[in-house]
Amino acid sequence: MPDDLFALRAQDILEKEQPLAARMRPRTLDEFAGQDHIIGPGRLLRRAIQADQLSSVIFYGPPGTGKTTLARIIANTTRAHFIAINAVLAGVKDIRAAIATAEERRGMFGQKTILFVDEVHRFNKAQQDALLPHVENGTVILIGATTENPYFEVNKALVSRSRIFQLKPLNADDLRQIAAMTLADPERGYGKLDVRIDEDALEHLVNVANGDARALLNALELAVETTPPDAQGVIHIDLAVAEESIQRRAVLYDKEGDIHFDTISAFIKSLRGSDPDAALYWMAKMVYAGEDPRFIFRRMVIFAAEDVGLADPNAIQVVEACARAFDYVGMPEGRFHLAQAALYLATAPKSNSAFAFFDALHTVEKEPEGQVPSHLRDASRDKEGFGHGQGYLYPHAYRDHWVAQQYLPASLQGKVFYQPSDQGYEARIAQQVARRREAQLAAMLEDNAGAPPEILTFSGKLADRAADRWLQRTLSDPGDQLGALRDRLMEQAAIQRHHVILDLRAGSGLLAWEALRRAPEGGVYALAWSQEDARALEQMAAALPELRRPVILHGDPAQLPDLLNQSLADTPPPAGSVIRLARSQPDSQSGALLRFDRILGRNALGPRPDKPALIPLLADLLRADGLILLAETIPRHAQRLYALLDLTRLDHALAQKLIDAEEAIYADPDDPLVNWDAAALARLFRDAGFEVEVEEDARESHARITDALLNRWFAAAGEARPSYRQRLAQTLAPDELARVKALFRGQLRGKTVPWRTQQALIRARL
Repeated sequence: MPDDLFALRAQDILEKEQPLAARMRPRTLDEFAGQDHIIGPGRLLRRAIQADQLSSVIFYGPPGTGKTTLARIIANTTRAHFIAINAVLAGVKDIRAAIATAEERRGMFGQKTILFVDEVHRFNKAQQDALLPHVENGTVILIGATTENPYFEVNKALVSRSRIFQLKPLNADDLRQIAAMTLADPERGYGKLDVRIDEDALEHLVNVANGDARALLNALELAVETTPPDAQGVIHIDLAVAEESIQRRAVLYDKEGDIHFDTISAFIKSLRGSDPDAALYWMAKMVYAGEDPRFIFRRMVIFAAEDVGLADPNAIQVVEACARAFDYVGMPEGRFHLAQAALYLATAPKSNSAFAFFDALHTVEKEPEGQVPSHLRDASRDKEGFGHGQGYLYPHAYRDHWVAQQYLPASLQGKVFYQPSDQGYEARIAQQVARRREAQLAAMLEDNAGAPPEILTFSGKLADRAADRWLQRTLSDPGDQLGALRDRLMEQAAIQRHHVILDLRAGSGLLAWEALRRAPEGGVYALAWSQEDARALEQMAAALPELRRPVILHGDPAQLPDLLNQSLADTPPPAGSVIRLARSQPDSQSGALLRFDRILGRNALGPRPDKPALIPLLADLLRADGLILLAETIPRHAQRLYALLDLTRLDHALAQKLIDAEEAIYADPDDPLVNWDAAALARLFRDAGFEVEVEEDARESHARITDALLNRWFAAAGEARPSYRQRLAQTLAPDELARVKALFRGQLRGKTVPWRTQQALIRARL
């Protein structure tokens, strides 16, 4: 017992004497600042931690972004046994000891073990191989932390069995939040002291920390600990103190790692994009961080041929001259030559026509070998025996030192590799190259003139008609149209893997399942309006692993805040099961705790009468940088049934009455189904504070008019809305209605007719 007391006392002293950055590590997810893209409400990782269902993961990101902190939060919340080792200090022996402990706990208590490996990229191959089989068989759940790209630095087998979560540098708001928590915390921070920090001093600390929470806290600690209190006991941190505490921005750069390659990639792409400002910025970042200027020059020499090329043949000479001048002058004056080369390349006309070589190389690799034409072969050895070289036309003997003749193998005549650009010098030679190609091709055709090739296949008119019908049927298939609509929405949504997405009217799951595939580390919430839709989604979700299932909500869109809050309750229903409000629970209209990166929907607003109230609700559910993307069919512009008929079979008066009666259906100002169009919907979004883009798309498909469809149109009463017959009966007499019905059956029954629809694609941002 005394030993335990001494150990606890020592641990208490150690914790109090730790640096501020260590003392202020968040202990729960609620204390964690930043990284909302992976641990925000609704994200996969947060759900896995809260449900204690974590699988192997690797946290990848720069220093000070919270990788180790996340691991410690997991250690505080999991029921699994937690073992932490550092790859720099641990060897194979330590791994085996951890595995032995994990096997013992699983055998004796049925308890899982989480093994946290800090700096996991420092494991050598033997260490990673020793760990791999135990991750595969589930003996341990691996949590790795690394500042290096795991796809390059970690065993591929370990990476393939883990989810990769990338942590980003913290933004300014995150760092200010951390500073405020530190100054207010009386236990671990400076809450017991009267510390007052000027706004410009705090901004300096936040700015120079450059997204690194540890750098910010170290600077704040130095500022507070070295500033004596004044007569009133106030520790005043002004800009001068802040500048002394942290003077040089920490630029994250590694000469052999991921950031090195990312930065040089950004530099080259800025040159290619003719952006001199961005090119200078990325080059300055590399020079500031200590990159070898010769490496930058080597990349610019490559760029001069690859991306400028013949659009400006002088580019490579300028870059080479600047590189030689740099070697002669050295640093720091040599930075002028770096800048001159970069500016020349950024402002030069661009052409990547040199890639024609790789097209030619691909042809050599893949196509049958082409023989050298006889007239191009070496004539010095066998001109007499084989006639090699005979017929060659010597260009210098002709006007302009050029003559049309065959140079490519016969099998490649007409093949084009080089495509001159329309930039700079190359634009001047493009027409000349094209004209000479045309002349060469004409010469080749003239030499090979003769009978046309034999026609080996033939399709008669019957086959053509069958093919046309098959193609039309394919193009008109509703499944294909819905698939195309889904793909169009998803392309514009630009979903990232960590996004949290709401399908506003899930229905069969057309959008929800695709969103689930595109956001495996995020989360998908699917709102089912009907019990049948909710049940179908639940059955389909049951086939997925629990953490990969969508959250299925059953209710009205107006109930979304309460449904979402219920899904985030301390004891939410199992993933994939349907969440619905209890009958006794009223719609409280409380604010939702969850915000979405994307809100998607198909016909989710158009048919509803409460659109003006729903759109502000959606604004409350959307993140500040989020996007709403809706595809809404516009009934007002729907296919008119009378337009399918030959109305000359009716007398003119009755035909006009039919047209007027049907048009009245779509002109009803009190019918929420038809009393709007794309412009009206856009106005509602703008009134709610959105920026809106609208695309309207008129489409024509085909519909088959069946007996069932005709019966539905001319039913005595509609199921949810008045039938077409009921609408016409408001204007037409019974005998007139009977004649119209007979005309429909006589002309359309069993026929396939063109069917026109109009759709609005709504993109809205706050």
